Amino acid sequence: QVFLQESGGGSVQPGGSLRLSCASSGGIFSFASMGWYRQTPEKPREMVASITSGGLTDYADSVKGRFTISRDAAKNTLDLQMNSLKPEDTAVYYCRAERHGKGWNRNFYWGQGAQVRVSS
Repeated sequence: QVFLQESGGGSVQPGGSLRLSCASSGGIFSFASMGWYRQTPEKPREMVASITSGGLTDYADSVKGRFTISRDAAKNTLDLQMNSLKPEDTAVYYCRAERHGKGWNRNFYWGQGAQVRVSS
């Protein structure tokens, strides 16, 4: 069993920055992939940023150039640096980890979510 816990959410003004962290009961570098997802009442959960075990990253078009996903070996956390925040970034952000089981089986684990609110 893998447990994920997000932290670092909060409220900021447009143009501000926040850094989310995801603490994991498992080794951060042991997952096939990890990522940050967000969800609002208006939209279903969507991928914001992801990183593979090999360090390859991917971002949603809406956050490219503003968000950076990274893994912190010292703290064993998955981090998301969010800069130049916009009101549209307001959402609950979830941490997700993926492990590959026997054969082609894939296991996904989710955190409880962290609220991010961007408003004047």
